[in-house]
Amino acid sequence: MDWAVILAGGSGTRFWPLSSPTRPKHLLPLAGPKSLAEETFDRLTGFIPPSRTLVVTGPSIAPLLISRLGLDPANVLIEPRPASTGPALVWATSEAARRDPSASVLALHSDWSVGDQDAFVATANAALFAARNHDRLITVGIVPSRPDTGYGYIVPGPPLDDTVRTVKRFAEKPDAKTALDLMAEGALWNSGLFAWTASRLLAEVEEHTPEIGPHLIRLAEGDVAGFFAGVGAVSIDIGLLERSDRVAVVPGHFDWDDVGTWEALTRVRPRDAQGNVAVGPVVFLDSTDCIAWSDGTPLVVGDLRDVVAVAANGRVLVIRRAQAADLKRILDALPADVRNLPT
Repeated sequence: MDWAVILAGGSGTRFWPLSSPTRPKHLLPLAGPKSLAEETFDRLTGFIPPSRTLVVTGPSIAPLLISRLGLDPANVLIEPRPASTGPALVWATSEAARRDPSASVLALHSDWSVGDQDAFVATANAALFAARNHDRLITVGIVPSRPDTGYGYIVPGPPLDDTVRTVKRFAEKPDAKTALDLMAEGALWNSGLFAWTASRLLAEVEEHTPEIGPHLIRLAEGDVAGFFAGVGAVSIDIGLLERSDRVAVVPGHFDWDDVGTWEALTRVRPRDAQGNVAVGPVVFLDSTDCIAWSDGTPLVVGDLRDVVAVAANGRVLVIRRAQAADLKRILDALPADVRNLPT
């Protein structure tokens, strides 16, 4: 049967001061009235049932996720420590296989905005079918709409059938010129939407991922704490997909955005006639192409251009939009009593 694994870890520091360790970005209504995690969960409605949906998260937000999503607590897997996407997905896939030895797994992140539900489901179904039919690790590549330098790219290789192609190579976050060259070559955005059978993933990890493979025995013994104590922190992309020769790609023809920085709001939220995005009690005066968010305090943005202004959690942030992707470095330079938000 088909299972879903939703990754819901991380604190979303690039959305400071709105996001916090106890209310990270996937619990925020960044793309619409519901939180990103709720939108992700709703995306599976009528496709993969809640009983076969596992959510991997940290201890601080697990209770909120259980409440918001209405999940059985047994389906919320709490990581003993954050160790990137590799160990998280291997653990969740192993757990799906423990409950259902024939499990096929669709893996997705909880912080995306997806524009076309029907196209998403069709693509996910195609990826799951390809994983079973070709016995491959499948990654979904989104057809690019712009030469985005914040995404990784997948260059497809020879076809396996009319829809599925092998992967020639991965290219991680290129500069603008290289991104244009990759698009001309037919490259796709690496979305992080994956499909595989549990048996194939675990076999590939054992063969290609020394950071994780030697510790699979711990999962087989039910020793999750021992597994996380032993594994190295590594992403599934670097730890496995870029090493295995059994990876293939399925194209996704739907609007998709990895809501990673304040800048993403200009793509997933409506803009006014001057190109501004506003959430909460915000007033723009002679300002253009600005992003403003207030969690309650009226915020006036006057005579500014290309600025992010946020009033939330007792903090006010004003930076140029061009700095939004570098917010983590900015936070590291702040005094702790300013950077750390009230709990």
